[in-house]
Amino acid sequence: MSDLRIAVILGSTRPGRRGEVVADWVMARAKARAGAEYALVDLLDYPLPHMDEPLPPSFGQYVGDHTKAWAETIGSYDGFIFITPEYNHSIPSVLKNAIDYVYAEWNDKAAGFVAYGTVGGTRAVEQLRGILSAVKIAHVHQQLSFSVFTDFDEAGAFTPDPRNEQAMKTQFDQVESWARALKTVRA
Repeated sequence: MSDLRIAVILGSTRPGRRGEVVADWVMARAKARAGAEYALVDLLDYPLPHMDEPLPPSFGQYVGDHTKAWAETIGSYDGFIFITPEYNHSIPSVLKNAIDYVYAEWNDKAAGFVAYGTVGGTRAVEQLRGILSAVKIAHVHQQLSFSVFTDFDEAGAFTPDPRNEQAMKTQFDQVESWARALKTVRA
């Protein structure tokens, strides 16, 4: 078993979200990986209120039990794959809030992106890259972008083009490689 731990963060809590089927697809492929242990981190399981910490997260002096639990969760991973829809040319507010809650726990780790939306979630990923740079996460080049028009059917079933299999494998390879290298930086 690898000592590398990667969280697949499901970044939407909206009722009827399509992210669950995308996360299932990613996790089914992640389970076949020998280079890292993957776990799903669903933001529904971490009901963080709008930022309520009295000090900036960069101080690392968390007060709320919910913040301490979130910090422990994020701190236990070496890298991340963010699954995000695109809402109004950006990421969901719940994902931004979750990122903003902690700071050092994100630092010097790697991330990849799986997005979906009317234009494949590409604008959300553009925003997310800038946000994650501010918390010192190195993001990899390979991303996956799924269209709500071509990768989902009318019933909401996720039916991505088989060519995405290779793109996902490439992203796993890149995130694992960077996460392993950055683990030495944190040591």
